[in-house]
Amino acid sequence: MPRKQGGKDVDTPVSVLTEKLQKLAGAFHPASHLTGWRGKLMELRMLINCVAYREGKKLAELDIEAISDYLQQPDCFVWVALRDATPAELEKMREEFDLHPLAIEDANHGHQRPKIEEYGETLFAVVHTLEQVQEEIVVGEVDIFVGRNFILSVRNRSSHPLLGVRARCEREPEMLKQGAGFVLYALMDAVVDRYFPLIDSVESELEAIEEHIFDKGAARSNIERLYEVKRHTVTLKHAVTPLMEAVGKLTSGRVPPVCAGSRDYFRDVYDHLVRINASLDGIRDTIGTAIQVSLSSVAIDQSDVAKRLAAWAGIFAVATAFAGIWGMNFKAMPELQWDYGYPAALVVIATACGVLFHRFRRMGWL
Repeated sequence: MPRKQGGKDVDTPVSVLTEKLQKLAGAFHPASHLTGWRGKLMELRMLINCVAYREGKKLAELDIEAISDYLQQPDCFVWVALRDATPAELEKMREEFDLHPLAIEDANHGHQRPKIEEYGETLFAVVHTLEQVQEEIVVGEVDIFVGRNFILSVRNRSSHPLLGVRARCEREPEMLKQGAGFVLYALMDAVVDRYFPLIDSVESELEAIEEHIFDKGAARSNIERLYEVKRHTVTLKHAVTPLMEAVGKLTSGRVPPVCAGSRDYFRDVYDHLVRINASLDGIRDTIGTAIQVSLSSVAIDQSDVAKRLAAWAGIFAVATAFAGIWGMNFKAMPELQWDYGYPAALVVIATACGVLFHRFRRMGWL
């Protein structure tokens, strides 16, 4: 394209024109304005809250970039809560808190067994969240990283928020003053307390099945319902038993320094888990007994049918025997020539069948 320079037409280089057009397009292209707020939106989606505390009192709400500054302040700890964090977001947290790569790897993979692992001065805990959706129990997971001056919780595949835990801790500054160890207890206690309604639901369902366990013809449906309850019990068992073993290590013997001041509180969580585990053992035994009773009912019903069939077979066998004897083609059979032979034969057959029917009826076979 020609342009004027000193009264003469001068060709403008194509590269210069291209650069100007790209800048002009970038200035008006929506994507150039969306990039910034999209990043902020993604950050808000996974970041539930990030707060710094000092002496049990809320100090400030933080952006992720400000975490490292507050970690360097004395008597201050940072509490970060994430939901469904991506690998990139967890990597950012690893850099901020200097977390162990193996713990981050477990958090990325998810579907971990409930556990508490120690990495130097940092603890990594996995707790299962259980939610009843219609007739199914949905298993979620909370991965918790605990350090001397921070706690990071990552909630995955769970719709139940844990904001009530933060509100509870902030209402008790004397307890929150203990730091990250007390927050770990509060998170575990909140998750474990949500197991009790599920236990009550399973027990109610089991009691409803037991009320109809001896109903006629209900054995098959009872067994199906019992196996469904058993499946829920196994799900609860997988969440409770490993966590009980892990929490037990925080109540006696060598306790990680970050949890040393909250040992009594972890004992409370351990007691809850022991109660739940005992209830699950009782439920499992009851389910086993109920299944055996239902199977026995099926066997009894089948036995009754077999008796009924055998009784009728015996009655018809007698009638068949008489008919077979008198149906033989021998000439020297006097009763065949008798005028009253046929009615007499019918009377004998009916009498024999009647006697047998009466006997079987008294025995309960008919």
